[in-house]
Amino acid sequence: MRILGVDPGLEITGYGVIEAGNRQIKLVEAGVIKTSYKQKLQDRLIEIYDGLIEVIKETLPEIAVIEKIYSHYKHPTTAILMGHTRGVVYLAIRKSNITLFECPAKTVKKSLTGNGNASKEQVARMVQAYLNLKRIPQPLDISDALALAMSHAFKK
Repeated sequence: MRILGVDPGLEITGYGVIEAGNRQIKLVEAGVIKTSYKQKLQDRLIEIYDGLIEVIKETLPEIAVIEKIYSHYKHPTTAILMGHTRGVVYLAIRKSNITLFECPAKTVKKSLTGNGNASKEQVARMVQAYLNLKRIPQPLDISDALALAMSHAFKK
């Protein structure tokens, strides 16, 4: 089964596609979609949408996984901007007829490291180990996206 993990961000949206089956996980593709703060919001959102559609067309995932939203009440502007980005990701996935799952960050961390409070770096090291990568994917938005996909694969 091919699984797409997406770590949405307005500046950097990380994505990772894995192939999971027969108790094995293999990396298909991973990367980021970057936008510039100098662009208008609507242009940034279109860039994220178009980039994700391109990834989906190239990799043909059957399932997509996104982190369940969490926002601190002290940062309402960040939450609103994240909502815009997540909406574009949801739209791209739905328009591509892919089943979408949400997964809490603690669940992802626990499934990869055994600790729901693991750091981003600990998760990234486990992604590296599971996928037999020579180095940790950078930026960490990539390993976060791969961790989402891998966590879903581990549930099966």
